[in-house]
Amino acid sequence: MPNKPIEMYKIRQILRLYAGGKGSKFISKTTGVARNTVKKYLIQFASLRLTIEDIEKMSDGKLASAFLLEKPKVESNRIAELSALLPELAAMLRKRGVNKHMVYEHYAKLCPNGLKHSAFGVRLNAYIGMVKPSMRVPHKVGDKLFIDFTGKKLQIVDKDTGEMMDVEVFVAILGCSQLTFVMAVESQKKEDFMLACESALHFYGGVPEAIVPDNLKSAVKKASRYEAELNDSFAAFAEHYNTYIFPTRVYKPKDKALVEGAVKIIYSTIFSKIDDKVYTSLEELNKDILVYLEAHNNTQLTGCDYSRRQQFEELEKDVLRPLNKYPFDPMTTKTATVSKTGFVTIDHRYYSVPYKFIGKKIKVMYNRTKVEAYDEHEIIAVHVREYGKEKYIQQDEHLASWHRYPTEWNPEKFIADALQIDASVADYIKKVLARNEYPEKNYRACQGILNYKNRVGDVRLINACKRADSFNVYNFGIIERILISKADFIPLEEDKPSNTEPKMPQHENIRGGDYYQ
Repeated sequence: MPNKPIEMYKIRQILRLYAGGKGSKFISKTTGVARNTVKKYLIQFASLRLTIEDIEKMSDGKLASAFLLEKPKVESNRIAELSALLPELAAMLRKRGVNKHMVYEHYAKLCPNGLKHSAFGVRLNAYIGMVKPSMRVPHKVGDKLFIDFTGKKLQIVDKDTGEMMDVEVFVAILGCSQLTFVMAVESQKKEDFMLACESALHFYGGVPEAIVPDNLKSAVKKASRYEAELNDSFAAFAEHYNTYIFPTRVYKPKDKALVEGAVKIIYSTIFSKIDDKVYTSLEELNKDILVYLEAHNNTQLTGCDYSRRQQFEELEKDVLRPLNKYPFDPMTTKTATVSKTGFVTIDHRYYSVPYKFIGKKIKVMYNRTKVEAYDEHEIIAVHVREYGKEKYIQQDEHLASWHRYPTEWNPEKFIADALQIDASVADYIKKVLARNEYPEKNYRACQGILNYKNRVGDVRLINACKRADSFNVYNFGIIERILISKADFIPLEEDKPSNTEPKMPQHENIRGGDYYQ
């Protein structure tokens, strides 16, 4: 028995599962007790020759006496003798024509005072189970779905830049029928990973008893040989679809040998057929993958007269658990402080929020398709989740007005605004925009000129633009000087009445035309 006792309810749970037909591996993962420890309790249960009804009637004290207290030394010596012989006896059993009864007779000659036949059989079987010889493991119908990503990747081409981008390929395979599912996704991140898992369940039309991933971060928060700690989102996914998650052990590829083999097969049945074609979207790529996948699943298995699809239809389709009628759409929540530039960070990308929230802490909720920002319970921004090369995802209405010119200022906008004042102002703005200057410098000058409308009114601005145009000077500074000096009140020559001639002023120093006669 283990050095550190466990609670009695754990022992009862182990024995109940065993009585219900569950194996030591399932019991270990369900209860969180190490598998070897489970086996020791089962061996003790067998040696005591008790039934599960006897266990249910026992008090905790009696149960502890039966399972946790030390046994007589003579028993420990007999077990120690057998333990030393187990490697030799297991090797003997592998010889042709040798059965367990013959092995026991050999053991009885070596240890006349040893264990009886039944107790010997329990310990021999337990040892054979522990050493785990390589062999084909039969899979129960509807039991496990093995999942993994391929080592090799496929590519799509960006239509705008022509750049080739790698995409991940997800593979799932049912243990019994070996019906295979393949899907390309953008990454191995948890949103894409769970999308692929959900797509696989809908492809099969049902849910297996357990899903077996490896220890990638999208599935497992902390790996363990006995009971891995699942990622919160993936645990919620399993709960949503009423299934279990049993990650493989670290560095134990045989735990998912079936999907490892499936990956090698689809390299030749799918990858080889689409490598020569250029794809510009995941949708286009996955459409072709499904075509070749259907052929793969309908091909007869080697040495058999049935295909994966036929085996699935006959054995597993009706055994799988029903799908949840609602799709799984988790929202990850985080608290973020809006930066001084007006952005919050999600997965190394920056999403804008209205500038008035700069410096405030807000709640951000996101899934694989969208990002939402909340102030208290009020939504303040919504973005489409970005996965490409774009680092800053910005909406112009989130910017302060003095920050918008890089995105919304253009010649057409300024000319249209000027036309609302007067055609002469629009003509002047056109000449400012035509200057041989950096465009944003011209935009800023136009914005400054047009802003005077709110300060001095339309009439003065019209007059100032006309006077500046008469000087053939086109910049913000000349308009500002004209308005400050009130030179816009002085009529231009073209604005004076045509029937009025200027009179010579009377002065004693002016002789006049009669002086020369």
